[in-house]
Amino acid sequence: MKRHLLIFLALCCGVASAQDTTIVRLRGEVQSYEAPTLIIKERSGKLITMTLPEGLPIAEVIPTDITTIQPGSFIGTATVPRADGQLQSLEVVVFPEAARGSGEGHYPWDLKPDSSMTNATVADLSRSPQGRTLTLRYKGGEKKVIVPDGVPVVTFRPGNTALIVPGAKVFIVTEMTDDQYSPRRFLIGRNGFQPPM
Repeated sequence: MKRHLLIFLALCCGVASAQDTTIVRLRGEVQSYEAPTLIIKERSGKLITMTLPEGLPIAEVIPTDITTIQPGSFIGTATVPRADGQLQSLEVVVFPEAARGSGEGHYPWDLKPDSSMTNATVADLSRSPQGRTLTLRYKGGEKKVIVPDGVPVVTFRPGNTALIVPGAKVFIVTEMTDDQYSPRRFLIGRNGFQPPM
């Protein structure tokens, strides 16, 4: 179970790919699902059809309270630089303990232009009028991130295909070769909840 979760999150947050295969992160809304065929409308408006392989790991993304972020927590946060150069969080994922270390580091992300992702341990946390300021420590580096009040904070729990209904919001990590999508990991929200990563 731990190994599957680690592989799952590494693909969600990692950047490595095979030489002739591109790893693509898709964000969109389910249009239809008749196993095994899924059609989503990607955030660009493009309709994408793919086949979901049997046994595809599915995780439900659920909101959690910001107070679950504590010193010692392992988190992932997408950020953008502010005018003053500080990093400001767009969202925070509080990883289950079994996934500690997944995708650790600081690297480019594609949530918004100029965004980056930091997966790291919370070394220090303080409150300020701007929200929370996190000191994030990872192998080889450290970043300070401002998390404004109201930023989405989420975690994961096991999901299944019953969640794949029209209107459901998804975040899919897929391999892409010659315009063919091969989904590897699948995150989904319930009742229209948008996975924010």
